[in-house]
Amino acid sequence: MNKKTNLGAFTTLISIFFFWGFVAASNDILIPVFKKALNLSQLESQLISLAFYIAYTVGSLLYFGISSFIKKDILNVIGYRNGLSLGLIISALGTLLFIPASNNESFPLLITGLFIVGLGFSLQQIAANPLAIQMGDPSKGNMRLSLAGGINNVGTTIGPVIVSFAIFGSLSSGETNLNLQSVQTPYLFLGAAFVIAAILFKFSSVPDRLGEENESNNSGNILATLKYPQVVLGMIAIFLYVGVEVSTASNLPEFMKQELSTEESGVAPFVSLFWASLMIGRWTSAAGAFNISNKLKSILGLILPFVAFGIFLFVNWIAGYGMQQFLPYIALVFLLIIADKISKGNPVNQIMIYSAIGILATLVGIFANGIISVFAFIAVGLFCSTLWPCIFTLGIAGLKEKTNTASSLLIMMIMGGGFISTLQGALASDNLLGIQHSYWVGVVCFAYLFLFAWTVNKKLKLQGVNWESSTDKVGH
Repeated sequence: MNKKTNLGAFTTLISIFFFWGFVAASNDILIPVFKKALNLSQLESQLISLAFYIAYTVGSLLYFGISSFIKKDILNVIGYRNGLSLGLIISALGTLLFIPASNNESFPLLITGLFIVGLGFSLQQIAANPLAIQMGDPSKGNMRLSLAGGINNVGTTIGPVIVSFAIFGSLSSGETNLNLQSVQTPYLFLGAAFVIAAILFKFSSVPDRLGEENESNNSGNILATLKYPQVVLGMIAIFLYVGVEVSTASNLPEFMKQELSTEESGVAPFVSLFWASLMIGRWTSAAGAFNISNKLKSILGLILPFVAFGIFLFVNWIAGYGMQQFLPYIALVFLLIIADKISKGNPVNQIMIYSAIGILATLVGIFANGIISVFAFIAVGLFCSTLWPCIFTLGIAGLKEKTNTASSLLIMMIMGGGFISTLQGALASDNLLGIQHSYWVGVVCFAYLFLFAWTVNKKLKLQGVNWESSTDKVGH
């Protein structure tokens, strides 16, 4: 029996996805800025990503540890609304460290602040992802998570532009010493927004429970949960998916600097387009999440990606960047729409098709030159776009009372964003692969994701979870 989505509660829930995107994408601006200001190596600069994403692992381990100590699942004790609010307050505390970090030009304080922000995000993610999947028809859970991801990518699209403007807008022409104190402003405003959002969630209509079947004690179920192949394979998939997404973007400024002589202040629109590409892809897929006719879904599937691309153009036009150079990217948006139609919203098909095209895009970036390589690497964002909701949906499929445990195990693997980007940063050294050929890391990640979808589809069918016919298997 299909559940109807409470649009008010769901809208409140997905607002939190905006914050995750804003901070994650803004890191790609902080990396080249702090690299130049503090004379860091490419490997050292990637510690920004590592600190932020390793926080998800630490947060998940703390979640497991506390749940084990009290012998009850944390979210089932304090409720999902309180869990989301607590996570936001923790993240707000992390933004306060940007004041001493920028005043003292302290790299350790900067990455500590980002770590605390990520720590709060980990609790938010553990609560929000399964809520998004199960607040309605479970067979459309991946589409609802794509819609939430589309809101996430509004944040990823404007984050780099706002942070770049805050930093470079205060610089006089020709100044060589970056004014790191200007980093404070956007993050302090963000911290205030975290506090406001925490209060709103506390009194919102977002469900406090996933359902009676998830009320049982999950703290002792880690080993039992790991017996499900979709969980273990899904954990590796999340690690590599977040890895290829983050490393592609975080190493892009260095690639553009070396290959196109692009200055730090000129990178923002390209980083913004990468993250906007995820918004474009997620909005395309999200059309299937609405309770409307198939004809209208098809129309939205054509319109929404160009609305998302228009948001990117508008935001960057307001920021004063020339947009003509990005118009050829429309051809890649059409390719995405075709791929989405072929997949028919099936998470298995979508992972396999998008991963195959992701491999192709990365190879073009490796072997082409100039702006073609840049657009090819940016297009990775288009075909990473819906992989998170698809992997997450498959990873918790059919787990019933073990859903919370599986969710936190998957969230723990977000650390891949830090480790993979750091690995690529190390391989980018001139005496190893060099910046362009370091992107072979992404090819390997996509290859695993393709195999993951094919393998887990077979495993789930053996468990009676069939995506071609099931309407109520996800998390039930």
